[in-house]
Amino acid sequence: MKTVPVIWLMVMACVLNIMPAFGQSESKNNKIIADSKTAKAEFLAADALMKGIFDTAYGYVIFPNVGKGGIGVGGAAGNGVVYEQNTIVGMAKLSQVSIGFQAGGQAYREIIFFESKNELERFKKSQLEFSAEVSAVAVTSGASAKAKYTKGVMVFTMQKGGLMYEASVGGQQFKFKKM
Repeated sequence: MKTVPVIWLMVMACVLNIMPAFGQSESKNNKIIADSKTAKAEFLAADALMKGIFDTAYGYVIFPNVGKGGIGVGGAAGNGVVYEQNTIVGMAKLSQVSIGFQAGGQAYREIIFFESKNELERFKKSQLEFSAEVSAVAVTSGASAKAKYTKGVMVFTMQKGGLMYEASVGGQQFKFKKM
């Protein structure tokens, strides 16, 4: 039973290491912005049909590097860029804590599309939190053709590396900081 607290401390240390504070320097923000542009290009390379979603969505947030890990208790964190009508309007922070059957770690990218101004405004006010009913579409060629908005949001993920038995977006919380 002594290993559970040690594992918990290891998971939390990993999560805290990948959760830079919002008071980031301009150079860190510029790196996240550059990474988000790369992530967008990679999503489009994997599924060219996503271009239509980027073009018609009211807004979106790209988290180019999300780290997730856990054994029983897990966490995820990442920083991203918020776009409103294809213009950068701020930075975002994703955090998630989960309890249940899970083991391992993974790195992935995530894009959240907002169907209208109302959903984007909820996100900006940190009033958007994903419940278990929200699921993400793993990006493959043509996957976006069948994707639909759920309560005004649509989520896509792309695995970067690692191996983890559990991969959900339920329980994700977000913070927004205007540029």
